[in-house]
Amino acid sequence: MSVPLALAARRFRAHPTALASAAVLAAMGLLAVFGPLLTALLGPDAGQVDLLDRLASPSLAHPLGTDDLGRDVLLRLMEGARVSLAVGLLAALASAVLGAALGVVAGFYGGLIDDALMRLADILLALPLLPVLIVLAAVDWTKLGLPLAASEGGDLARLILLIAVFGWPSVARLVRGATLSLKARDFVRAAEALGASPARLMARHILPNTASPLIVATTLSAGHVILFESVLSFLGLGIQPPRASWGNMLTGAQELVWTAPALVVYPGALIFVTVLAFNFLGDGLQDALDPRTNESGRVP
Repeated sequence: MSVPLALAARRFRAHPTALASAAVLAAMGLLAVFGPLLTALLGPDAGQVDLLDRLASPSLAHPLGTDDLGRDVLLRLMEGARVSLAVGLLAALASAVLGAALGVVAGFYGGLIDDALMRLADILLALPLLPVLIVLAAVDWTKLGLPLAASEGGDLARLILLIAVFGWPSVARLVRGATLSLKARDFVRAAEALGASPARLMARHILPNTASPLIVATTLSAGHVILFESVLSFLGLGIQPPRASWGNMLTGAQELVWTAPALVVYPGALIFVTVLAFNFLGDGLQDALDPRTNESGRVP
C-alpha cells in the first residue's frame, strides 16, 4: 500500500509541473512567514493608510504601488498570502485528521458505527458546500448563545472550523475504503493474533498505510479551501478588513477595475496560481506515491 521514499522522490522529480508547483508554493510560504520581517525593513505597515499617496504607481518605496487608501499593495499581498495559506493548510489538515479518525473507525468496526458515520458523510456530501458556507458565515452566532469573540464572522478559527466540518466526509470515505482492505491483510491479522488492541491496530498498522492517499487528498483539498476562503472574503463573509486576504483585496478593488486594474489582477493572479499549484502538486504526489505507477509515471 506504500511506496519506498527513495522511489517516490525519484518519481516526483520526474514530474516537472509538480516540481515547479512545489517551488512556487515554497516561495509563497517563505514570503508569508517572513513577510513581517520584510515589512519592518520596508517601513510602512500593511494596514497603514496614507490618503496623500492614493493609487500611486510602482516605485522603490512601493514596488507594486498603493491602493485607494494609500496602503502598500505588496505588503498587503504578503499579508493576504499569510492569511490565505494559513486557512487553506490548517482547514485541509483539520479535515484530514477528522476524516481519517472517523474513516478508520468506521472501516474497522463496521456495523452500526459504519452505517451511522457514512450516512452522516452522505448527508454532508449531498449539501452544496459553497452556499452552505455562505449561509453559516453570515449567521449571527451570538443569537445561538456564543460569546461575541467566538462568533465574529471574520475570525480565522471560525472559518477554519466551518470548512473542516464540511470537508471531512470525502477523506473519511477514502480512509474507510483503505481500512476495509487493510484489516483483512495478513500483517494486521498477525498483530491481532498477538494481542494488539483495536486502538493499536488502527494507529500502528492501518492508518500509516493510508498515508499516501491521505497526503494527496489533503494537498488537493488545500487549493479548494483557499478558493472557498477567497470567495467568502470577496462576499464580505470571510476575513474582515483591516486584515488583508486575497479575497477581500478583490472586494476593495472591484470598483477600481477600470481605473486601477492592477489592484484586481494581483490578488486574482495569486489565487489562480496558488490553486493551480496545489492541484499540480497533488497530481505529482499521486503519481509518486501510487504503488501502481511505473517508472515512467503512468499507471499500467
